[in-house]
Amino acid sequence: MKIKKFCLKKQPLKNKFLKKQLLVATALALGLTACSDNDNKEKEKDKKEDTKTFQLQLLHFADVDGGRDIINNAVRFSALVKKFRSENPNTLLLSSGDNWIPGPEYNVASDSSLSSLGLPDTGRAHVAYLNALGVNASAFGNHEFDLGTGAIADLLQAQTEEGATWQGAQFPYLSANLDFAMDASLAPLVAKDGMATSELNNSIAKSAVIDVNGESIGIVGATTPNLKAIASPGDEVVITPAANGTATEIAEAIQPAIDALISTGVNKIILLSHMQQIAIEKALAPLLTGVDVIVAGGSNTILADDNDRLRDGDTAADDYPLSFMSASKEPVLVVNTDGDYRYLGRLLLDFDEKGIILSDRLDDMVNGAYAADETGLMENSLAITDAIAGVKTVSQELTTALTARAGVVFGSTGVYLNGERGSVRTEETNLGNLTAQANLEYAQEIEPSVAVSIKNGGGIRAPIGFCNVPAGATGDDALVCNPPAGIAGISNPGEISQLDLEIALRFNNGLTLLTLTGQQLVEVLEHGVSNVENVAGRFPQVAGIRFSFDSGATAQVIDSSGEQPVVSTPGARIKDITILDSNGAEAGGTEVKLMTNGVMEPTAATQTFRIVTLGFLAGGGDDYPFPADDAANVVDLEEEGVQSGDILFADNGTEQDAFAEYLNRNFPADDDTATPQYNVADTPAAQDKNIVNLNAGGVF
Repeated sequence: MKIKKFCLKKQPLKNKFLKKQLLVATALALGLTACSDNDNKEKEKDKKEDTKTFQLQLLHFADVDGGRDIINNAVRFSALVKKFRSENPNTLLLSSGDNWIPGPEYNVASDSSLSSLGLPDTGRAHVAYLNALGVNASAFGNHEFDLGTGAIADLLQAQTEEGATWQGAQFPYLSANLDFAMDASLAPLVAKDGMATSELNNSIAKSAVIDVNGESIGIVGATTPNLKAIASPGDEVVITPAANGTATEIAEAIQPAIDALISTGVNKIILLSHMQQIAIEKALAPLLTGVDVIVAGGSNTILADDNDRLRDGDTAADDYPLSFMSASKEPVLVVNTDGDYRYLGRLLLDFDEKGIILSDRLDDMVNGAYAADETGLMENSLAITDAIAGVKTVSQELTTALTARAGVVFGSTGVYLNGERGSVRTEETNLGNLTAQANLEYAQEIEPSVAVSIKNGGGIRAPIGFCNVPAGATGDDALVCNPPAGIAGISNPGEISQLDLEIALRFNNGLTLLTLTGQQLVEVLEHGVSNVENVAGRFPQVAGIRFSFDSGATAQVIDSSGEQPVVSTPGARIKDITILDSNGAEAGGTEVKLMTNGVMEPTAATQTFRIVTLGFLAGGGDDYPFPADDAANVVDLEEEGVQSGDILFADNGTEQDAFAEYLNRNFPADDDTATPQYNVADTPAAQDKNIVNLNAGGVF
C-alpha cells in the first residue's frame, strides 16, 4: 500500500486542541507518516505564489437579545475578535441583527455612571459595544424595532450636548427589503446604496461596500417580512414582501440590491439575513445569484464542526458552514451561531479571481463556532486582560449600574425557573406557569370575572437560575440546573431580584383584558401551537386553563423550498380544553370543558370568557387572532408612570409589576426559614399537566 502523508497546518488549535493530538496518533496507527515542517512551508509557499486568489476572514454574530450574561460574554468575545483580527489583516466583523433588546442593560445605559458613552441614554451601551468591537456593518433584526423607529434613530445618529458627544453607530445598518422613505424618524438617516462603509457611519442603506486590502466586498442586509407581527416598526416602514412572504418572494426582493453591486464590479458579496428561521436562509441560498455567504440571524441556531467545543448544555443543529449551490451554480455558504455573544463565528474563505469561493480550501480546524467562555479563552491562549479596552470599560460601567438592581429582592425559589427559549416556545414551563398565574391574579383583583391568562412564550427571554456541569460529571445528562446562586454581599441563594425579572420579562408588556367566545378561545390556542416545530415565539404559556395538543398533527406545511408555513385551522392540533377557574363556569361548576378529543362541546362555542393577555398580543402581535372589533370590552391595565402597592419599580398593570407583587405575596424573600419558597420543579414535556403535548407522550 502507498504511504500517505498528512500535514497539520500551523493554525490556532481551536478549542479541542487534544483532538489534534488524537488525530496524529490515529494517523500514525494507520500507517500514515507526518509531513515535515518543510512540507507545511511548501504548501504555504504555494498559496502565496497563487496571486490570483484572495483570502478573507469573516467573523460574525447576531441575536444579542436573550439576557444570558451578555456583559461577561462580551468581554471574552472581544478578546477572541481581537486575536483573530490580529492574525489576518483581511478581516470583517459583521452582525445579522438583533443587537439590542429592551431590558436591564438597555435601561441602565441612561445612568450617569455610564460616562464612557459621552451622553448616557437608554440602549446606548449596546451600540457602544458594537463600536468598540469594530463592527463593519449590521442587518436590521426585529428587536431593533421593539420600541419603534424613534428609538432606533436616537441610537444610530450622533448627538452633542453641552460639550459631550454620543457618537452613534460607527457603521451602517442595512436592509434591502425595508423602505424607510416615509418614516419621519429614519428617513433622514437613509443614505445612497452601495457606498463605502467608511462613508456610512450613522446611516441606513440597502447595501454597502467594504474595501479589504484593495478588494471590494459587498454587504447586503435583509429583514424578516414578519417584522410588524413581532416588533413595532410602525405603519410607515414598507416591508417587501408582505408578512408570510415565501422564500421565492424574499429572494426577489433582495436580488436587485445584489445585482446593483455586481453591476459596479463587486464579485464577492455577503448577505446579512435576519429571517428568524434558518430554514428560510437555507431556502434563499439556491435562489439568489451573486451571493457567496449568508450570515443567518434570529434563530439562534448553533452550526458547528465536530471539533468545536460547545458550552455546557449546548448542541449543534448542523454543520459549519452549510454548503449550497447558488442560482448561478456557484458555491454559497450559510453560517450562524447562538447569540448573546456566547459564540464567535469564524469563516476563512479563499476566492479565485472571479470571486468564487474555493470550497476545497475550507478548513474545519479554523472555521466554526468559538465559545466565548473562560475555557474558550484558555484554549486560544487568552485572558480577560486581552479583551478590547472599550468593551471592558462599558462592561464595568454596566455592572456597577446593575448591581444595585440585583440587591432588590422580593421573591424566593428553591428550584430553577425554566425560561429557556427552546422550552417556553415548545412546552409548559414552571416560569411560564408562574408569570401567567401572576397576570391572572393581578387581573382578578381588578375584574373578579377574569378566568384565563394567556401570554406568549417569546415574551419570556431568560430563565431565573443557572445551569452547569458539576466538576467531574460527564455524559449527556451531566447538566444540572439550579435556583439563583445569589451574589456575595448583595443577595442570598434562591432569591429573585428586580434584575432577574427585568432580564426574564424584558419587554415588560402591559396587561389587557378582553372577552372571547369559546370558539375564539379555541382559535387563539390553535394559533399558539401552530408553529411549535419552528420554536415560534407565539407558543402560549397559560393559567386558569388546561389544554392538550398534538404537535405531530398536520397543522403546518413547510416544503423543501422553505416556503412559509400554512396557518393551522381550529381542531387541527388542539384536542382538549378545560377552563379551570370557577369564573369560567357559567353554570356554577368549577370547570368548563370546551373541547374533548378535538370536538367542541355543544354549548361551548357561544360561551364567553374574560381573558387577560398582553397588550402586544391583544393588538395583533405574533399574529394572534384576538378580536379587533370588540373595543368596548377591551381594558388596558397599564398605568404609565404610576407605581403603587408593595413593590415599586415597574408601572402598575405591567408584567413585571404583576410578577413582583405575586412573588412578594406568595413566596417572599426574607430570613424566615419558614417562609414558603416556590418549589415546583420544571417537568419534561411528557409530564406537563396544563399544556399537554400528546405527541410527546403527555396524557390529558
